[in-house]
Amino acid sequence: MSIATAMGGSDRNEGACPGDQRSPELTVLLPCLDEAETVGVCVDKALGFLHDMGVDGEVLVVDNGSVDETAAIAVRHGARLIAVEAKGYGNALRAGIEAAAGQFVIMSDADDSYDLSGLAPFLTELRAGSQLVVGNRFRGGIEPGAMPFLHRYLGNPLLSLIGRVFFGSRLSDFHCGLRGFDRDAIRGLGLVTSGMEFASEMIVKATLQGLRITEVPTSLSPDARSREPHLHTWRDGWRHLRFLLLYSPNWLFLYPGLGLLLVGLATMAWLLPGPQRWGDVSFDIHTLAYGTAAIICGFQATTLAILTKVYAMEVKILPPDPVIERFRSAFSLEGGLIVGLLMFAIGVGVSVQALRGWGETAFSDLDPATTMRAVLPSIALMVVGSQIVLTSFFYSALGLLRRR
Repeated sequence: MSIATAMGGSDRNEGACPGDQRSPELTVLLPCLDEAETVGVCVDKALGFLHDMGVDGEVLVVDNGSVDETAAIAVRHGARLIAVEAKGYGNALRAGIEAAAGQFVIMSDADDSYDLSGLAPFLTELRAGSQLVVGNRFRGGIEPGAMPFLHRYLGNPLLSLIGRVFFGSRLSDFHCGLRGFDRDAIRGLGLVTSGMEFASEMIVKATLQGLRITEVPTSLSPDARSREPHLHTWRDGWRHLRFLLLYSPNWLFLYPGLGLLLVGLATMAWLLPGPQRWGDVSFDIHTLAYGTAAIICGFQATTLAILTKVYAMEVKILPPDPVIERFRSAFSLEGGLIVGLLMFAIGVGVSVQALRGWGETAFSDLDPATTMRAVLPSIALMVVGSQIVLTSFFYSALGLLRRR
């Protein structure tokens, strides 16, 4: 086993074996911010694991701006150290991944809540070909007081469920901080987030890119620090949820948009012939107006889904989507303009016809129950037609990214 100790002032890889061209097999990566109470214990356990298992590896501590003795303690206990000024969990981990010398990396919190002497299941899966191995605390055991009630019974289960539904992930513990991975495979994902949502980004992108992902049980103990944890329940929970939504245009835009569109069209088809009754309740033009709004909002959300996916594919945030690719092959700016202008013209025509009907009454008072059945569909046609025209131009502007 070869363990190197070095001080660094940046995220540059200092190399774990001076004078030796071999790369170690494993880097145990510990991001730290004021962890003086626990970092020494964590480094000792990780080094003990490497020694006991005969693994050629290193322990790399990423100091993210500590004002206590974290850095000095880490070095004194045998870790290699780099310093990263840009604050944030994601920033520290990205720098650590770049600086890691090992073929495999196992990352962990440095609060002594994870058993760093029991990393064998992670390394076994990595050696067997897994590219990302995530711990499951719910299967491995959570000690009393180790996880707040809201995290255990609401936050983690809900966000993990959303990850499975939105992205097809099979993981049950989306946010376990103990995970191992093939360094090159994870670097190839282009991870960019700076905060706690980095944990979600890693799993989402690994899933979308088809990496081989496995889950192993791991235990969670109460952290040994006397201060409050850096994790903020509601703020960081929202950051995770926001990330999951932004990376899933289908669930953020497409499915709600199609739902509104179908409800609006059904409402309009039901009420255009005249008022309708359902039991003791009568539905008329007021409901028809809401149906019109649903059509407009639903169509706008659907087009946003398409535009978001096209942009995300162009900048390599999301992988290619066969449906979008077929749409792009069939779509042309001229075709979009023709459809949009035609719908707008029909809407204008219906409005003109309604105006003529009003003129035949010498512009006297009108019966809204009759006239609105022409006005509301004409508004929907003109607005949707305008959206198609504008969206077609914007879509074509996105196409400049591909041509460039």
